[in-house]
Amino acid sequence: MFLVGAIGAISRAMDWVLSIVTLAALVLIGGAIYLWRRQGWGKQVGLMLLLAAVMIANVLVWTIPTPRGAEPMERPAAER
Repeated sequence: MFLVGAIGAISRAMDWVLSIVTLAALVLIGGAIYLWRRQGWGKQVGLMLLLAAVMIANVLVWTIPTPRGAEPMERPAAER
């Protein structure tokens, strides 16, 4: 019983983490656009966009369902 509750708590925590990472990626994109308009294209703008792309890719890896239909972060609960 304790294990099932712990897995549920981890799943809820992952929901929060993925939401925060998504919001941070959007803020990075907005900041990169702001810097690009003010200072032109530079290394910092490119790195901000690259980091945002990596963050979005990580969120997609954790949320896109597998061929069996389970999300990767729910897989340990489904296997038990």
